[in-house]
Amino acid sequence: MIVPFETDAQIDAAIVVASNHLRAGRLIGYPTETVYGLGSLATDVGLDGLARLKGRPPRKPFLLLISGRAMAERADLIFSPSAKALADAFWPGPLTLVLPGGDDKLPARLRGAEGGIAVRHTSHRGMARLLTALDEPVTSTSANRPGGPAAPGAGKIAELFPAAVADGSLLILDGGVLGNVPPSTLVDCTSAVPTIIREGAIPRAELRRAVGRLAP
Repeated sequence: MIVPFETDAQIDAAIVVASNHLRAGRLIGYPTETVYGLGSLATDVGLDGLARLKGRPPRKPFLLLISGRAMAERADLIFSPSAKALADAFWPGPLTLVLPGGDDKLPARLRGAEGGIAVRHTSHRGMARLLTALDEPVTSTSANRPGGPAAPGAGKIAELFPAAVADGSLLILDGGVLGNVPPSTLVDCTSAVPTIIREGAIPRAELRRAVGRLAP
């Protein structure tokens, strides 16, 4: 199913449908401020389904979209001084931070090789409202087949994953066609000195202009 997700009225209606869909352990495709993503709730059922859909190893971690720092802190994720400064400067927006903690609140399989869990406070207004309504994170991975480009819109996602749409396991939120936007910048904040894992929508120079010595 493809559900409109652009106007306020469409977003309000879609939030009810998408919340019920996610809580049933199923998957969504959705727009963000960068690219379209695929996601689930951060549960073993949701993560298994997302790994199958993407055709990727079941233990390869996914990042989490959150509604704000408070949601991350409720999951016992830890913000170093650098992480706090970066979040204050660039959240909501296309900055993903890898944070330590969350041992008893989030599935261990979300943890990457550096020992942290990747989170982003999205600035997409529809997704921000959905996350607030859910009051829990949604996983995020680009809406593509392994090695292929991210889908620019809902129609392309349906073309890539027709079986999941047909059997009702994948609900697509149609936020229109997105432009050619780089993915989020990814910063590892698991140690005292942060490091850039991927330079994306926010370049290193902009990070340093905003937070000075606390930037990677």
